[in-house]
Amino acid sequence: MKEVEQGSRAMPYRGRHDPNKQEQHTKTLAIRVEETLHAQLRFIAQLRESSISDEIRQAIETRIASAQDDPEIIARAKEARDELEREAAARSAAIAGFLGKSAVAAIIDQPSVTATKAQQNSRKTENE
Repeated sequence: MKEVEQGSRAMPYRGRHDPNKQEQHTKTLAIRVEETLHAQLRFIAQLRESSISDEIRQAIETRIASAQDDPEIIARAKEARDELEREAAARSAAIAGFLGKSAVAAIIDQPSVTATKAQQNSRKTENE
């Protein structure tokens, strides 16, 4: 059974059940909507014989799926990933500094993940 986190204790979650998915923890969101929007959402839920929570969940899932196909969002995600990789490399080098000079040399001698990916992409382009 799924659970909803509430404070320090977990409560059962009786939403949609997908037997193919592993047990997942859920987060509770509180949102504020105008009265007319709430009334429309409640009406749609009644027509579909579902709950307002299920309708909101479905809308969020649809929005996420749409964002995953948005070129601008994809470009921003790649930039965020590259920045995380740079920060991780810098932190790794800083930690290696505490472990000794040989550890620092090993890290510096390794090509960066970003550079390696760029080299792989350029090879793919050359082969095409």
